[in-house]
Amino acid sequence: MQHSPQIMDADVKTIHAAMSEEPRNSSVTKFVPGPGIQKLNLKFDIKRLLEALDECLAREAFQGSMQDQGFAALPLTQRPGQTEWTENDLSGRYWIRGDDRYVEEAREDLVPEDQFSEFNSKFAGTYFEEVVTELKKRFPIGRTRILSKGLYNCNSWHRDPEPRLHIPVTTNPGSLFIVNHHVTHLPADGSVYFTDTRGYHTALNGGDTRRVHIVAALAYEQVTE
Repeated sequence: MQHSPQIMDADVKTIHAAMSEEPRNSSVTKFVPGPGIQKLNLKFDIKRLLEALDECLAREAFQGSMQDQGFAALPLTQRPGQTEWTENDLSGRYWIRGDDRYVEEAREDLVPEDQFSEFNSKFAGTYFEEVVTELKKRFPIGRTRILSKGLYNCNSWHRDPEPRLHIPVTTNPGSLFIVNHHVTHLPADGSVYFTDTRGYHTALNGGDTRRVHIVAALAYEQVTE
C-alpha cells in the first residue's frame, strides 16, 4: 500500500529510512557485551550445572516470600554456623526510583557480604560447591545464591551496593539483562558474566520457561550506608 504524505519533514524521512531496511534479529539470542556487562574467560560445565540444580532442589525448595512475584532463591553461601535465612538475607539492600517523583530511595537493609564466607552444608558435594570454590580462588565472593525468575516477569529497576557475577543455568531467548541502557541475552552455556549492578539494572524473563542463574556478590568494598 502506497502512502503519499502531505508533509515531508525530518520525522517522515526518519521513518522512511527505517522502513527501507529489514529489522536485524540475528543477535537477539546471543550475548552482546557493553558498558557494565562482560563475559569472562572462566567457564563451567553446563551439564553438571543442570544436574546440580536438580540435586539441590531435591534437597530443598526455593525460598522467599516473593515467589508469587517470580523471585525465589536458594542460598549457596552463609554466615559461619548459619541455619536460617531472613528475607533480607535472600534479597538485601537496593536503591530504587520507584514513582513519578524520580527520587531515589533505599529499600531493605544492608547485608555485610564478607560475612557469607561458608558454603551452605545443605548443598555440600554438589557441583555448585566446586563452582563457588573456583570463584573464591579469583574473587572476594559474598552471598552466592541460585535465583529463579518466573516466566513473563521482571525485576524492579534498581541498583545494588556491589557488582555481581552471573552464571546462567537455565534460560530462554526471552530472558534479558539490562544495565543502564545496555540490554543483552545471557546464554546458559557455562559462561560467567560480570555485571556491574552498582548501576541501574533489571532482569526480565519474557519467555515460556523459568530462568535460573547463580548470582555471586563481589565483596570488594563494603557499603555502610
